[in-house]
Amino acid sequence: MSEYKVSYRYAASLLDTAVEKNMLNDAAGDVELVYTTLKSSRQLETALSSPVIKQNVKLGILTALFGRKVKPETLNFLKFVVEKKRENLLESIAKIFLDLIDIQLGIVNVSVKSAVDFTAVQAENLKNNLEKHLNKKVKLRFSKDQSIIGGFIAQIGDTVFDASLKHQLEILRKQFLKGSASLN
Repeated sequence: MSEYKVSYRYAASLLDTAVEKNMLNDAAGDVELVYTTLKSSRQLETALSSPVIKQNVKLGILTALFGRKVKPETLNFLKFVVEKKRENLLESIAKIFLDLIDIQLGIVNVSVKSAVDFTAVQAENLKNNLEKHLNKKVKLRFSKDQSIIGGFIAQIGDTVFDASLKHQLEILRKQFLKGSASLN
């Protein structure tokens, strides 16, 4: 079975449990913490993926890291994943779980690239405009990309809204080239 399918099954199972126990928000916060921790620590990812490190040591690492920071149900899920020898998929499971929660709550994730950081007012205006346009709640994730010069690029799934200065200059260049070709 593919890694994605296995991760999806574990994530869906955790989602079902969170909905059943009416702890969706708690589970979302806990899994977000686990995901960002795994994403930011390659050493932790390496330790969890290592076949040399014993299961009880991996359980100890996860308990030490998350024992006091997450709900007992979340910690039990992490232990369950390790007991089933799927700890190498924890990051993938967490990512899929967060995506499933967003779908459940009707939230759309939008990746926004800009040359400079957005102010709080600009971010709120962008969020409000996108929510009106999409008729859904929007969660923005910002990153910087100096190559776009100014403006921003927003990506929602496969759809890209390119409001960058680089894109506008490219459009202008094409219009000039088209205009100069028609003059000859």
